[in-house]
Amino acid sequence: MSIEDELKGRFRNEYHKGLINLSYTFKQLSYEFLQSLKKHGLTEPQYNVLRVLRGFRSEGAVSIGFLKDRMLDRNSDVSRIVEKLHLKGLVERTENLGDRRQKQVWITPKGLDFLEKMDDCNQKVDTMLINLSEEEVMQLNHLLDKIRG
Repeated sequence: MSIEDELKGRFRNEYHKGLINLSYTFKQLSYEFLQSLKKHGLTEPQYNVLRVLRGFRSEGAVSIGFLKDRMLDRNSDVSRIVEKLHLKGLVERTENLGDRRQKQVWITPKGLDFLEKMDDCNQKVDTMLINLSEEEVMQLNHLLDKIRG
């Protein structure tokens, strides 16, 4: 369905239409994904932290700053997110012996198992762009990279 039909509106020009279309589509996809995460009692930033920790677990513990640099939302309070994940037993953290202001964080076996059991979220992510061919997804990625400059 076209964005005009979806919103029953008009746009000043194609640039305005493109920006509204991108924003509307993002919010729609994000809502669907958040509903999947909610079933597991996680927020999107918590899921993001767990996935980063899983991806870098071969390198051992990482710092809060390392996590912050890899967050999708750069304004996230990573220390607070890590604390909540720690309370759930999904991550461990210790003070850095070289700099006590820093914390070292790693994913626990429970955290790895938890992510593994979240197959429905992974399947949801994999099917969100199902209407596009792989070539179209590659083109979309290229265009989004180009928008960000």
